[in-house]
Amino acid sequence: MNIALDGMPLSSQLTGVGHYTLELARNLALAAPTDSFTLVSPQPPLPSNLDALQNHSTPNLSYVNVERGALNRRWWSIGLPLYLSRSSFDLFHGTNYEIPLWSRRPSVVTIHDLSLLLHPDAHERRLVRRGRWRLPLMLKSASKIITPSTSVKTELCETFGINPEKVSVTPEAPRPSFRRREDTQVIELRRRLDVDGDFILYVGTIEPRKNLRRLVEAFEQLLRTTSLFPKLVIAGGQGWLMDDFTSFIRQKRLENRICLTGYLEDEDLCALYSSCKAFVYPSLYEGFGLPPLEAMACGAPVISSRIPSLVETVGSAARLVDPYDIDDLAKAMIEILSDEKMRERYARLSREHVQKFSWEQTALKTLEAYR
Repeated sequence: MNIALDGMPLSSQLTGVGHYTLELARNLALAAPTDSFTLVSPQPPLPSNLDALQNHSTPNLSYVNVERGALNRRWWSIGLPLYLSRSSFDLFHGTNYEIPLWSRRPSVVTIHDLSLLLHPDAHERRLVRRGRWRLPLMLKSASKIITPSTSVKTELCETFGINPEKVSVTPEAPRPSFRRREDTQVIELRRRLDVDGDFILYVGTIEPRKNLRRLVEAFEQLLRTTSLFPKLVIAGGQGWLMDDFTSFIRQKRLENRICLTGYLEDEDLCALYSSCKAFVYPSLYEGFGLPPLEAMACGAPVISSRIPSLVETVGSAARLVDPYDIDDLAKAMIEILSDEKMRERYARLSREHVQKFSWEQTALKTLEAYR
């Protein structure tokens, strides 16, 4: 097979979809050496992303930057369909909700979650409007649909009346760089971030559905009702509708106990995952939930929301909480910080559970969907 994949997620700083696209492309090429895979985009990749692609590249994986002329500036409706019509690709895979609006080629689309439709208040209005009219078109046009969890598959089938046989579930996995670290980099990073002593860690975009206000309130309760005195480290880029989050932290008088790191590269995240007392992920909605698995790969005990997609991802290897219940969230953090045996048990469960996931398996399941 000669497969084209959407390369646009590699044109910006990598977050969830970008990492998914990069790891999937790498592992598809390794799993199917007689097939060819090309990342196609009207925008050039960031140099760091291109380096990451080339450093692990195989001969059957390439990146093509398609120049857009005056007639094909509308990439999904004109530019990409025209490019595919002149190419020899057997199939196109849209890794980020989008496929060509018209094409004679079979197409596969990955739907990571339905946040735009189920939690519209957490997104920009223009993105919600665009998603509401485009997503049904993509789902109808696609030859096959991929979701990262059975939870998202169920939501898709119930919301849009899709035949379940059209949807393949391909769970994701932590990247190979996520492993336990105990070296000078851990010490140096913590010194640079001014994170001394015990700390609780959250990793992810700072946006409403991540439930960070309740996390802060639960953390404040922990400090107020116990003798524990950890820091809370929140690692992630600024998302939508959270401009006043730092003001909320100051209002709680917690600016000296909460560290906002901004976006961090994998090596720095590894150092934090490896040295935190607990990793907490109180999200209200997810399609899969990679950060908890990344934390598990580094041996961290995990506290996770008891929502369908995250329960599916973390199983019984995490301490599950009601994300709407501040008391429940505070209690879980207090228990894990106070009880060394409990902390060690969840760390052991983390290491065992994460072995069930690999990008090789993700690639093999994706190839099944292609075929």
